[in-house]
Amino acid sequence: MQHLFPAQYSTLSAAALKNYLIEAYQLDPGTTCRLLIRNVSDTYILENQNHKYIFKIYRDAHRKRNEIEAEVELLNILKANGHSVSYPIKDARGKQIQQFNAIEGLRNGVLLSYAPGKVILDLEDRHLIQLGSDIAKLHQSTSSIKLKHPRPTFNFETTLFKPLKDLESHFSEMQEEYEYLRNISEKVVQKFKEFDTSKFSYGYCHYDFFPKNFHFDEQEKITFFDFDFAGEGYLINDLMSFLNHYFFHQLNNLISKEQAEKDFDIFLNAYQKVRPLTADELKAIPYLGITFHIFFLKFFYDHYDDWSNIFLTPRYTKHRVTLIKKWENMYCNF
Repeated sequence: MQHLFPAQYSTLSAAALKNYLIEAYQLDPGTTCRLLIRNVSDTYILENQNHKYIFKIYRDAHRKRNEIEAEVELLNILKANGHSVSYPIKDARGKQIQQFNAIEGLRNGVLLSYAPGKVILDLEDRHLIQLGSDIAKLHQSTSSIKLKHPRPTFNFETTLFKPLKDLESHFSEMQEEYEYLRNISEKVVQKFKEFDTSKFSYGYCHYDFFPKNFHFDEQEKITFFDFDFAGEGYLINDLMSFLNHYFFHQLNNLISKEQAEKDFDIFLNAYQKVRPLTADELKAIPYLGITFHIFFLKFFYDHYDDWSNIFLTPRYTKHRVTLIKKWENMYCNF
């Protein structure tokens, strides 16, 4: 009989996972399990009469075991410090990471508490004030710890230099776009020489603070989740990632430029009541947006094969470069 043919990305059976997780975590026998998102990591939702859970399966090509251990460690610390986050749950034997021998090799998974509430895209003043305050409090914890296990680091090497080097062959027939990225990256590096970065707050960033990654419940309590990209860097990276919400909202004609600026200022003011920012930190936020978009362009490139999607066609790549140009025009002053 022929051996199983190797695969690079399998989707684990929701029915098999249900049985495994009910036994491992001693869940209600009536618990259901279904695939919620198939992406760079796969997300399943488990439900019974009393509880909801999220089960996240990582791909080894995206997150190594020690990086997952660091994410679990970070979430445990945040929960212990009283922050409202979706946190890892221990199984009946006290483990927080499960391992599966999938077709492509070992895959690791974590059962997480469900974030109550819902996503709110059109945030009102009270939401923005709560959000600014809660992220600042989160940063009080993430700026004062050092995890035992490694997480990615966000700096110019990882968000500009290495991505551009790795992407060079991809841009072989898009020289004009590639030259633009090289030039804008150099401008960002030069711009940062004007700032006193020695006074910038540093720690673990979420790096993906879009409204899709936090829920408001009926009492307007926020629960943060999806710390998949969490890594070390300037904490203003998180404020920059939230600014991207307003960037895309404006591009989609869902908010005016004036309202977007007003809303982001309300958010920043609420943040600074808990954690003041230097004048240079405030000035630097928009320029980190360039690094954010180049970082994710490389991320799409790295994971194109496993997503089985339309990313990284020449048309899509040019579209992403155009987005960076729009960001530059909207926020940067070189």
